[in-house]
Amino acid sequence: MSPRDDIPTLKGLDGDGSVQVHQDASMKIEGAKVFAVYGKGGIGKSTTSSNLSAAFSKMGKRVLQIGCDPKHDSTFTLTGTLVPTVIDILKDVDFHAEELRAEDFVFEGYNGVKCVEAGGPPAGTGCGGYVVGQTVKLLKQHHLLEDTDVVLFDVLGDVVCGGFAAPLQHADKAVIVTANDFDSIYAMNRIIAAVQAKSANYKVRLSGCIANRSTDTNEVDRYCEAVGFGRIGHMPDVDALRRSRLKKKTLFEMPDEQDIVDCRAKYMRLAEALWNSTAEHAPAPLPDREIFELLGFD
Repeated sequence: MSPRDDIPTLKGLDGDGSVQVHQDASMKIEGAKVFAVYGKGGIGKSTTSSNLSAAFSKMGKRVLQIGCDPKHDSTFTLTGTLVPTVIDILKDVDFHAEELRAEDFVFEGYNGVKCVEAGGPPAGTGCGGYVVGQTVKLLKQHHLLEDTDVVLFDVLGDVVCGGFAAPLQHADKAVIVTANDFDSIYAMNRIIAAVQAKSANYKVRLSGCIANRSTDTNEVDRYCEAVGFGRIGHMPDVDALRRSRLKKKTLFEMPDEQDIVDCRAKYMRLAEALWNSTAEHAPAPLPDREIFELLGFD
C-alpha cells in the first residue's frame, strides 16, 4: 500500500480533495513573489511572518503582508496596533467597495511594510476564502500589487477546508511553521496534503518548514526525512520573541541584545534564502496511522 492509498480524495474543480471553483484568472498576482505561511494555531506564524516581512524590507524589497485570521493580529508588531479589517470596512460601506480608498484598508508598518488584515466572517458563518478573495480583489482594483516585490499571506491554523486554503491559489511558495512536537508535525502533514492538492491546478509549491520555538529539531527532521521534505530554518525558544509581541514591535526594532541580534540574523538569512531559492519540495504526506508510528511514544 502506498502512503496515500488509505486517504480518500474527491475529484473536484480545484485539485484532489476539493470542490471549490477555480480562481478567476483576473485575480492572479503578478510581478511579486508570493509566500503563504501556514502552521498549527499558536505556533508563531504571525511573529514569523512579521519578522520575515521586516527582513525582506531590510533587503530593499517592497513588502505587503496580508493577515488572514479573524483575530486580525498578524501585522500587530509591524504597525503597533490592531488595524481595521477589510471585511469590517466593507460592512461599514454596505459592501460598496467602490467607496473605499486604499488608505482605508492598507496601513504602513515598520520600514514601509504595507499591512492589510483581511479579517474573517463571524464565527460559524461565511467562508474565509471569500474574505481572502475580496481582499485580493480590492488590492488589484487599487493597483496596490503593481509596485510590490513580496506579498506574504499569514494564514490561520491548520488547513481544514478549501476556504483556509484559498491563499494557496495566489502563492508561489508555501512555508510551514512547526515546532518539534507531535501536534505541530501532524498539522504540517495535513498542510502538505493541502498544498499538493492545490498544486495540481495552481503554481504553488512547497518551499520548506521552519522549526519555531524549539530547542531541538530532531522530530521535525525525522519527519522531513521520512516524507522527503526540508527544514529551511530554526528559531529557538528565546524570550526575545515573547517580549517583542508585548512591546508591539518586530525584533528589528528591539534593543541590540545578543539574543535579539542573533534572531534578526536568522530572519535575514531566511528571507534571503526564500527570495533566492528555486528549490521545490514534493513530499508525500503520511496517513494518520503512520504519523503515530513514526513519532508516537513507544
